[in-house]
Amino acid sequence: MADNARARKLADRIQVVVAETLDRRIKDPRLGFVTITDARVTGDLREATVFYTVYGDDEERAASAAALESAKGILRSEVGRQTGVRFTPTLAFVPDALPDNARTIDDLLHVARAKDAEVREASTGATYAGDADPYRKPGEDSHETDSAAE
Repeated sequence: MADNARARKLADRIQVVVAETLDRRIKDPRLGFVTITDARVTGDLREATVFYTVYGDDEERAASAAALESAKGILRSEVGRQTGVRFTPTLAFVPDALPDNARTIDDLLHVARAKDAEVREASTGATYAGDADPYRKPGEDSHETDSAAE
């Protein structure tokens, strides 16, 4: 079992090697604008998961996924050649959910801004239910006001 530091270093190296190989060697026309966002290696250094994003619509994402699957052998051999590890990890390509999460957060922020604007509109011209400053100030004595009221 390898230590976590070695697995992290190997994952970082795999990310760089895969990105450079996709840029320089893979000439598949189905491969769109792919960005390798992360790579993770299991503790035994046998399997690597490579996360990627594709700029474009669903059709371009599906075509890029097929291109990555077909180029998996070339990518794995290049990873083995450039890393020099005894056993080259198998590669699994997973679309990164980061853009979808970012889009969801943007939508939620837009809804929150709309609600804030709605509250701001409702509070325009409103007055306090009680006194503007309901707290006692130093030097004021509540007994003086009670005896004066009698």
